[in-house]
Amino acid sequence: MGPGPGDTVVHDEPVMGTVCSFLVRPGAAGPAAARAAVTEACALLHRADATFSTWVDDSPLSRHRRGELALGACPPDVAEVLRLATEVRRATAGWFDPWALPGGVDPTGLVKGWAVEQAAGVLAAAGVAGALVNAGGDITAVGAPDGDGPWRIGIRHPWRPDALACVLAVTGSVATSGTYERGAHLVDPRTGQPGCRAASATVTGPSLALADGFATALAVGGDDAFELVEAVDGYACYLVRPDGTERMGSGIDVRS
Repeated sequence: MGPGPGDTVVHDEPVMGTVCSFLVRPGAAGPAAARAAVTEACALLHRADATFSTWVDDSPLSRHRRGELALGACPPDVAEVLRLATEVRRATAGWFDPWALPGGVDPTGLVKGWAVEQAAGVLAAAGVAGALVNAGGDITAVGAPDGDGPWRIGIRHPWRPDALACVLAVTGSVATSGTYERGAHLVDPRTGQPGCRAASATVTGPSLALADGFATALAVGGDDAFELVEAVDGYACYLVRPDGTERMGSGIDVRS
């Protein structure tokens, strides 16, 4: 962890099966306070990983999935994440449904966004001037970049890793889901089988936890989920279909 240009603090943290990148403008908080906040945020991400990992047999979520640990006996974060998952399931008419997946409830399609949102909250509480926190395409913004206007965030092209599909202006959060990075990991909750109707599915909005869940639903449901997510106040969709055609919601702000 260290300063970049203009004392910008940058840090990459391997966690939750990906790398979480921090770009922080300390502002009046100062570089030392910004670095301390990043350290605290990383510790939070590792705690979330330990709580929600489905790959660790004795994690609270794994034990809950097997019926060994009642929800009330789990850490409070589990109930909070499942409450948000219920909200997303309702809004997407079941295109996102952690309870319909094989092996028991699995909020993986939302929990990384939730954890990154919590980490960004640590930076905001520290009083930094601006920050971007990015964990494998789940990105949330704090404050403002160095200069005028909103943050500009590039969305990776689904077939060309060295190119961008577009650049979005973002003041809150953006989540992107698809199969080009992790392969066929998405499951259609209506069939219980692998399924994806998008090459890339991006959702912007104020909450990264909800945007993450909505992006998962959009990737699985494609056009059938598009209008459901667009109907949620404050959220907007950008869909790249498997044939390469695109669909963009009215709230998507594309920049050059």
